[in-house]
Amino acid sequence: MFGEMGLPQDSGAARRQFELRMEEQRAPEAGEDSKSVRRGWCLGEESFRQQLLAQMDGRMGEHHYGAERQESAEGKAERLVRDGMKKAGWMEDDLRLGRKSDPVKIKLAARLRQETTMPLKWIAQRLQMGAWTHLNKRLYEHRKKAEDDWHLF
Repeated sequence: MFGEMGLPQDSGAARRQFELRMEEQRAPEAGEDSKSVRRGWCLGEESFRQQLLAQMDGRMGEHHYGAERQESAEGKAERLVRDGMKKAGWMEDDLRLGRKSDPVKIKLAARLRQETTMPLKWIAQRLQMGAWTHLNKRLYEHRKKAEDDWHLF
């Protein structure tokens, strides 16, 4: 690339010159359209973003920030919801039509709490279980029952 720009060799001075020329070309383009590139973490179609989120699952380090963490957790939670509904033979309407304290919803909510960092409000809304306080009470009862069942052995 240096040769293409008339820079004779790869040196510190040539690299600085290359950087300056690249900045000059980029500067006029740095309008509103480039904000998503500068501030975002992904540029591309939704399917590409979903692939990246799936790859990030369980691999995030200190260099990943809130947006990536939240989207990755939400992507995993959505995947768990879809898998749970499929196992139960449910469709999306079944979440809407089912009771707030349906055992399928409670088991799915318990799994979401155990395997993701999604807040109770998100889970209650996604599973259509009413207020998060209602969900919290049902999860408490679910845990107590599981503990009581465990003590039988």
